[in-house]
Parts: sequence; C-alpha cells; structure tokens
Amino acid sequence: MKTLKFSERAAIITGAGGGLGREHALLLASRGAQVVVNDLGTGVHGDGTTNNLAQITAEEIRNLGGVAVANTDSVTTVRGGEAIVRTAIESFGRIDIVINNAGILRDKAFHNSTADLDDPVIDTHLNGAFNVSRPAWIKMREQGYGRIVNTSSGSGLFGNFGQANYGAAKMGLVGLTRVMANEGRKYNITANAIAPIAWTRMTEDLMPGMEKKLQPSLVSPLAAFLAHEDVPVTGEIYTVCGGYVARVFIGVTRGIFEGEYLTPEVVSQRFDEIRDELDFYVPANPKDEMDRVFPKL
Repeated sequence: MKTLKFSERAAIITGAGGGLGREHALLLASRGAQVVVNDLGTGVHGDGTTNNLAQITAEEIRNLGGVAVANTDSVTTVRGGEAIVRTAIESFGRIDIVINNAGILRDKAFHNSTADLDDPVIDTHLNGAFNVSRPAWIKMREQGYGRIVNTSSGSGLFGNFGQANYGAAKMGLVGLTRVMANEGRKYNITANAIAPIAWTRMTEDLMPGMEKKLQPSLVSPLAAFLAHEDVPVTGEIYTVCGGYVARVFIGVTRGIFEGEYLTPEVVSQRFDEIRDELDFYVPANPKDEMDRVFPKL
C-alpha cells in the first residue's frame, strides 16, 4: 500500500488551534506538509480571543520535527483571508492545500434567531471559506495545482433543530464546493467536502460519553486523503466519524413527464412516482441535468 506523503506541499488549515483542525495539521505535518496553523483563538460561540492556540499547535508540530507557522488573522474578513494566504506564500513560497475548518456555534430555534446570532456563524463558516479560498485559488490557478477541503455538516445536509444559521452555512459550503470543483478541473484543482462527527469542544455537550469513540483524529485521515495529489474525485461530499466513512450525494429521481398536461392535480396523483428513488441519478452540474431532461421536452 502506497504511503501518502505531502513533501514540499504547503497547507493552510483554519481553526487549527484545537479539535479537528489541530488533528488535520498534525497529520499533514507528520507526512511532510508545511502548515499554516490558523486560529483566532475565540471561544465556541466566537467570543473572546486566546491568541496562543495557533502558536501552541504550531510549536507542537515543530517539536515533532515538522514545519509550521502560526497565524491569528480572522477568516471572517477579506483582509483576514488575504493575510492568511500571504503567510503561506511568505513562509513557504506557495499554497497547495486549504482545509476550511474554522467554525463557531450560536444555536437558537429558528423563530428566536436574530442577526447577531446568524451573521457571525455565516461569516465564519461560509464567508470564511470564501475569504481564505479566493486568494489561495488565484495562486493555485497560476501553479496549476490545488486541493480544497471544505467542512460541511449533517446539520446542513440533513437539517438539525436549532441550527438554522449553522445548517444554512454548512449547506452553502456544499454549493461552494460543487462550483469550485467545476471551475477547478482544468487547473488541476480539486474541491471536496467532509461532514464530520467528532467529540470536540463544540460538540462535547451534545454527545456525552462518546469522547473515546469519536476522536477528532479519526476524521483527519479522510481530510488528508482528499487533500492529497492522488485524490481521484472532485465535488464530492463524505460523512466521517469514529473510523466510518461514507459518501453523501445529491440525486435526482427519474420523475415524471406530462408536458403541457401537467397540472396540480396530476402532480398530486403521481406524487409517489415523482418521489420514487428507484433509478435516481447524480448530476455533475446543471447541464448534466438539462441533458437528461431536455430530450423529453
């Protein structure tokens, strides 16, 4: 079995001061990657700052013989994203990998949600991925190589009570990943997403007693594979927890075709056929769906 190495590859990992990001950084660095450890040092809810979290992880990597620099810029601003990428370029001369992992929680039932709860979550997860990936993307296009791994969530893919802001941001990352995949193909840039379940400071209150089974380190092997030059896919989503990995996808059913005779009553009568999952397909892009539908028109 081939050992996957990252020699001479430069990686940015956001939210790497602890939890999943820290494990991603440790694993990639142990296999030769030069890592920018980014972490603003905020609490779970995005409040306060403890700016030494990034430094602690970077120092841990260096003590283990790896190469890492710390960065404490915020992913929530365009300027912060540019500064994070600039740290990689100035330190390592290139940027090959971006793992967008930074995140916060501000949960509230939808009818009680407010802008001060929603905006910071969207800014950190979704806009944060934009702000870091966009300047990195420019460099990746120039060098003809890049790997993006975005961190989605089952809360976005499947929905979860009290997490409208978080779920919207996480599903938004799926759309971003799909567009990146389609735009990046001719530049040898891949973009994939993971939906991890792990015991971290963000989830410890939700999953008591699962610490040993849901170690963040059991998510990182998938993130590392998707960040490697040998990854054979782009635009895909994978759920991962406790050593379990599976693909999640958005499919389209066979559906029905009634042409000009389609009415609300026909939809009602044939709704079970519309929903039937037999013979579904997974479009690669909107054109793929159009190519399947238009011949029926």
